[in-house]
Amino acid sequence: MSQIKLGLGLYRHMLTDENFAFAKQCGCTHLVIHLADYYSNQIVTATDDKTNYGQAKALEPIWQADSMIALQKKAQSYGLTIYAIENFSPADWYDVLLDGPKREAQMEHLKEIIRNAGKAGIRSFGYNFSLAGVWGHQKERSGRGGAYGTCFDASRIKLDAPIPNGEIWNMTYRSNEQGVLAPITSAELWARLRRFLEEILPVAEESGVELALHPDDPPLEGLRGMPRLVYQPELYQNVIDISSSNANKLEFCMGSIQEMTHGNIYDAISQYAGQNRISYIHFRNVKGKVPKYQEVFVDDGDIDMPKALALLEQYGFDGVIIPDHTPEITCGAPWHAGMAYALGYMRAVLQMLDKQLS
Repeated sequence: MSQIKLGLGLYRHMLTDENFAFAKQCGCTHLVIHLADYYSNQIVTATDDKTNYGQAKALEPIWQADSMIALQKKAQSYGLTIYAIENFSPADWYDVLLDGPKREAQMEHLKEIIRNAGKAGIRSFGYNFSLAGVWGHQKERSGRGGAYGTCFDASRIKLDAPIPNGEIWNMTYRSNEQGVLAPITSAELWARLRRFLEEILPVAEESGVELALHPDDPPLEGLRGMPRLVYQPELYQNVIDISSSNANKLEFCMGSIQEMTHGNIYDAISQYAGQNRISYIHFRNVKGKVPKYQEVFVDDGDIDMPKALALLEQYGFDGVIIPDHTPEITCGAPWHAGMAYALGYMRAVLQMLDKQLS
């Protein structure tokens, strides 16, 4: 029997009884959740309004152990398990990313968050070590049949638009700042990641939590005057080589990897699943590569999704796959319909794998 688990990703404002029931009804056994408020609008553009988070001095209640345990119990009441949390809030770690004066205090906050996740039985914590973040995407009716989806066309944006001081990941953590962030080298960004992992991985191991790095999205070598870490599949190996800790893993976004210009998704699965380094997977399909691509329905892109799942099975992957985001279907509940379509497809392929294995 396949050990691959079917899951659904839910943003903080979506952690409701209705959506927990929806996940279960679609055949999910697990959830990947977001607790950072800003992820209710994940795809942002250069013209989006900024959100002011202020300067966090203590953990928000949502990040505390009692809150995470309560969420886990709520999920369990629907026959679900919260497998992962995705992303820290910019307000909690901007100086970790920037190597600023509050770095030490913010690292202690992050360690507390990881410990609390472990207390709640949450296996994985996804993160994206990036200064520019997810930026520059467009939303259009570019999907099959005019479905509303996400696309990226570098010719339509100013790729070198500087990042204002007081902003990280497209979010304002301190207002009334002047000037822009000074550019740094790729070596400096890698050094910051190494320092972060060297400090937090021992805590993650003790807590039974995996740290899972998302690749860059869009996967460009540089964006907004800043370097990127994982914009080609082979660069994930550099992350793994930082530490042999079992807690040092990958948030394997198939769409982002397919958008890259080197290699192919199947070799990447073999390389990283073969090392048991994939924590969980964003199971989404795309057409095209940087500098121009579009996110499409799971059965309508450049990736042979059944082949990818069969490879994951071959290498013994036992984590969670989620649709991540998918085009919306034109109806009264566009997001739910799009997710139900993707989950139905994924469940069917998993059942086919089970029959082949048996």
